Amino acid sequence: MIDTTTSMGKGILQLYRKFDRVYITGYLQTQYQVVQQKGAHSFSGGDFAPNVDNRFMLRRGRLRFDYAHMNADEQVSVYFVFQFDGTERGVFIRDFWGRVFENKWQVFQLTTGMFARPFGYEVNLGSADRESLERGRMSQTLMKVERDLGAMISFEPRRPDHPLRYLKIDAGFFNGPGLNATQDYDSYKDFIARASWKPYPLSSSLLISGGLSYFNGGMFQNTKYTYEISKDAAGKQFVVDSADGNIGRKAPRKYYGADLQLKWKHKYGATELRLEYWRGTQTASASTSETPAALLQEPYYVRKFDGAFAYLLQNVVNSKHQVGLKFDWYDPNTAVKGKEIGQNGNNINATNIKYTTLSVGYNYNINENVRLMLWYDFIQNEHTSLAGYTGDVKDNIFTTRLQFRF
Repeated sequence: MIDTTTSMGKGILQLYRKFDRVYITGYLQTQYQVVQQKGAHSFSGGDFAPNVDNRFMLRRGRLRFDYAHMNADEQVSVYFVFQFDGTERGVFIRDFWGRVFENKWQVFQLTTGMFARPFGYEVNLGSADRESLERGRMSQTLMKVERDLGAMISFEPRRPDHPLRYLKIDAGFFNGPGLNATQDYDSYKDFIARASWKPYPLSSSLLISGGLSYFNGGMFQNTKYTYEISKDAAGKQFVVDSADGNIGRKAPRKYYGADLQLKWKHKYGATELRLEYWRGTQTASASTSETPAALLQEPYYVRKFDGAFAYLLQNVVNSKHQVGLKFDWYDPNTAVKGKEIGQNGNNINATNIKYTTLSVGYNYNINENVRLMLWYDFIQNEHTSLAGYTGDVKDNIFTTRLQFRF
């Protein structure tokens, strides 16, 4: 009990009123993995060490603080989030942003700081909520760590009777390098937008949702050398454009995405189908299709890409038990296929290989705070003319994960 007649009591009461909307949440993901061969490259928690084919690891350890400030009408006016990730590899900031709400029409919001890019469905599905262990290879490559520094305007009606209450539009400008870089390295900004339709009831048991995404960005070209695929008498290969005017131009990064979700509720829980497709143009280096963390001092490589994610999720017995199938592919260079890669000693290397992954899994929600996840990834690469990639690389992986959440 607080004696509110004293100055100390009044101060404590005021403190409680000010901070009664602070929420602390977090989760821990511990896991054990076995891969087909030692030193395998992996998009399921990172590459294995040269002499390791099994490991225990902390995949994620998140702690998040949320604060909501209410106005005199008990409407949210300001929202603030801070989240960091701590594992055996170090401690890193993951979210650090604030949001201001417009409460006259109750439709607009402004978000600024470090937060997830508004592109696609899978990128914005939180790691603690996602049914599969990891995002797809394409998400991890083109949207590494998902987040960037920027500012975003959102249209999202909050009144339950608004005629556009199912519509959400996010549009913002971002630095570009994401959390891979310690600071922005050029003046170009990425414009990212997504228009989505929230789960809409087609019937009492069937819901549909979806969205369209657009990404228009680029980076400062630091050298005059740009390579793109061309075909000559000898076949396909990267051909260089070395015009002096290339220096200082905007090297392109343009993505387009579409996604669709269907959810059927039934006595066992739910059946859910998710489909998502991306395509576009990515500029990177010879050795990777990731967006560079620093300005390249080497030639720039421009590639057309595409890829997709598909989920089929099914509750069995009850909502605590779930089985899942996930299929994803990422083709970093759609201009070349299979044996064309490395053919006749051309300069098309392993960066351009298409990968497909079929994941089969089982999730058991032991209680509201603990979830067991058992997943096996069948990973298939294109068969090429490159040494080491003429057949399938042995990189299939089994993961058992225990997630704790509060």
